[in-house]
Amino acid sequence: MGRIEAAEEVETTVKGEPVTSYPQNYQTGQPLSVGRPWSTGLYDCHLDQTNAVMTALLPCVTFGQIAEVLDAGEMSCPMGSFIYMLMMPALCSQWIMGSKYRTKLRNRYWVVEAPYQDAVSHIFCSCCSLCQEFRELKIRGLDPALGWRGIIAQQQAMEQQMNQPPQFQAMSK
Repeated sequence: MGRIEAAEEVETTVKGEPVTSYPQNYQTGQPLSVGRPWSTGLYDCHLDQTNAVMTALLPCVTFGQIAEVLDAGEMSCPMGSFIYMLMMPALCSQWIMGSKYRTKLRNRYWVVEAPYQDAVSHIFCSCCSLCQEFRELKIRGLDPALGWRGIIAQQQAMEQQMNQPPQFQAMSK
């Protein structure tokens, strides 16, 4: 009790190439959590009040928005919302889908699994977890409220603005 276990170094390969060893937990043998921290905390729902209210009233819509962005438009927001909504009365099993997409987001952006495991976050704090995932995508420039097509349109508009020369230039004396 109160003792800190030393981490062992374990040799790992990724895509057939040896990688420098990753530290692993001595007791469980699982890799230690590495990665970037979340941009906002799990309980920072007040930072985006519109999303917080939407998620509190209709968490299935927020999930659908997140799923559409993470799946690059392959799953539409209404379909994701419908799946999540169907899983809610089925023994409150929506945490399964929620935690799968939280893991997908973490892996894509190399975010550490904190403050709790993905499944635990979605079982006990599903609305807070959805809000945190929504904020993370929004901070990274992928606003789930726009939908996948809206994000693509926004990026194309920004590219066109960057490629156009300034409209009026004048030299001052």
